[in-house]
Amino acid sequence: MIEDCRGADFRIETDRLVIRGWKPDDGKPFAELNADPRVMTYFPRCLKAEETLAMIGKLREKIAADGFTFMPVEEKGSGRFVGIVGLNRPVFPQPVSIAPCVEIGWRLTPATWGRGYATEAARAWLRFGFETLRLDEIVAFTVVTNECSRAVMRCLGMTERGHFDHPSVPEDRSDLKVHVLYRMKSVDWKGASNGKGKGADGDRQDPM
Repeated sequence: MIEDCRGADFRIETDRLVIRGWKPDDGKPFAELNADPRVMTYFPRCLKAEETLAMIGKLREKIAADGFTFMPVEEKGSGRFVGIVGLNRPVFPQPVSIAPCVEIGWRLTPATWGRGYATEAARAWLRFGFETLRLDEIVAFTVVTNECSRAVMRCLGMTERGHFDHPSVPEDRSDLKVHVLYRMKSVDWKGASNGKGKGADGDRQDPM
């Protein structure tokens, strides 16, 4: 059994995707992803290439410290890098309502939107988080107006649990400040027949 993501052979496969460890050549496609205004609509700004490389370095540190992080996702067959999905321990000062927590998140290329890739990869991570890491709870959050990501959270079977002001969002970006919080407990995962209830793998109609 894979206990965490530290091993070089880390790999999770779904019907159409492969979630794997970071490789040196992931920098270019990830930088392109982070520089795309469509992808970064709900973030304060796009990232420069050097910022993406620094981000990858921090993600590698998280693997060493926590045993998991946001990981690359590639398409089966083509091997194409389609984005990142994973679990993460946030480093920003967390509101009492969510601290301490492990979040699930995703960031995918626009070319893959509408195919259900985010839901497919995220569901695999929920299974990994609850069944392998034995986490008690996993949360997700996004800007209130990000309906596409919120639809994925609902499709995963997560439940909306209020709002909070994200401390990392600049005060002059009030349009992005308020985030909506979703939660899932391990008992909810087990109660959904190991994640195959609401939003089952065969559903490709979700936005991301």
